[in-house]
Amino acid sequence: MHIERWEEQCIEDDHFHDECGVIGVFGHPEAANLTYLGLYALQHRGQESAGIVSEDQGKLFVQRGMGRVADVFGLEQISKLPGEQAIGHVRYSTAGGSVLRNTQPIFINYRHGAFAVGHNGNLVNADELRVRLEQEGAIFHTDMDTEVIVHLLARVSGDDPGTRLAAALKQVSGAYSLVCLTETRLIGVRDPMGFRPLVLGRLIDSGGFVLASETCALDLMGAEFVRDIEPGELIIISREGIESRKPFAASERRMCVFEYIYFARPDSVLDGTHVYSARKRIGQALARLHPREADVVVPVPDSGVAAAMGYAEASGLPFELGLIRNHYVGRTFIQPAQRGRDFGVKVKLNAQPNILHGKRVILVDDSIVRGTTSAKIVNLVRAAGAREVHFLVSSPPTTGPCYYGIDTPDRSQLIAAQHSIEEVRKIIGADTLGYISLEALYAAVGSQDKGFCDACFSDDYPLPTPEGHGSRQLHLLKEAK
Repeated sequence: MHIERWEEQCIEDDHFHDECGVIGVFGHPEAANLTYLGLYALQHRGQESAGIVSEDQGKLFVQRGMGRVADVFGLEQISKLPGEQAIGHVRYSTAGGSVLRNTQPIFINYRHGAFAVGHNGNLVNADELRVRLEQEGAIFHTDMDTEVIVHLLARVSGDDPGTRLAAALKQVSGAYSLVCLTETRLIGVRDPMGFRPLVLGRLIDSGGFVLASETCALDLMGAEFVRDIEPGELIIISREGIESRKPFAASERRMCVFEYIYFARPDSVLDGTHVYSARKRIGQALARLHPREADVVVPVPDSGVAAAMGYAEASGLPFELGLIRNHYVGRTFIQPAQRGRDFGVKVKLNAQPNILHGKRVILVDDSIVRGTTSAKIVNLVRAAGAREVHFLVSSPPTTGPCYYGIDTPDRSQLIAAQHSIEEVRKIIGADTLGYISLEALYAAVGSQDKGFCDACFSDDYPLPTPEGHGSRQLHLLKEAK
């Protein structure tokens, strides 16, 4: 018998990993408890660690730990987080290993007082800045790019925290949606290109305010949506109200289009577009691009469900849950030494022969990254008696790594970067393979007045990547905890 990392070896092997989620609460007597609820709603954005920092009477209090929100926080931990202001963070490591010292929010005491920050994104010039700061005598306690921000902050002057934070951020390049906490203020900021989402909400019962990565968190917290934080906007929430600043030079808007395909929760709204509806429209576009003679449309759960529903509606074919997902598999599990073929996938997914046997099946998934799990799923469906398997993908071929906050393999491990579509089809064992086009994708998400980052599909990187493409990459396999 032996133990293996589950999510890094099976289903999620063929998906990009979510980055991080951030929450901020200002002006509520149970700020930490609300932050905890918000993190629960954002659990899909990070499952490796969770943390909350609260403020009470000018002091910051912190509780952080490895694991999911329910693993880290209980009544005892929340009771140690007093005050009416708090920020929280859930993390999947994109820069820095998956270890306790790299949990967020980061908190410091420096010459201007107490400061805490939670970061969603990735800084492409973090290594360069870190070398410079270390040469100047800085001592780093983590290997996260986020710590670079606090070292820069400690070296700048300004009249208030917002001015100092803006001065520090003008030295960095990359993706960042931040929530920050001082003794008197909650600060939110989004990088000039707006790679990662950030929204503002108002608490219905107290009149306080919430910052969150996605609108789905507002629903659980009892908050109403106010607006999206704009790219390049720095918002300061205090007892005096809300102040909005635009301290950065204007830049083109480039939010990650993968938020619509996979990362965001389906019940969230991004830049005025309902994610669930966008995913259904993507599936409808797939049906127009890739019509198939088939008997049934089956999603690869859960990320392929909405697109498969859209495909079924547009094609007139029946939609069936031919694959059932086990949601209760933990991060580790014990495999028998003599496990059968595709044992790992079978633990997470079970095919239903009563739906699949003798059928021409259209499988719909959100992406193919390495191709390993896609091949296992196709084999699973065939073993359940499917006569044909047509694999359709609700994103274009993934040919480039992400440097802006998504944990991806390097280019050499991306199957679409190394093989033609026909070669990929043969590798995964499907009868046919089809991807949505970039043009059809943008039409489905309503991009007429919005800009997106699609570098993982187009190789069009809006910011310089570290030492050129494919240099220092972050890996899906993490160091042991």
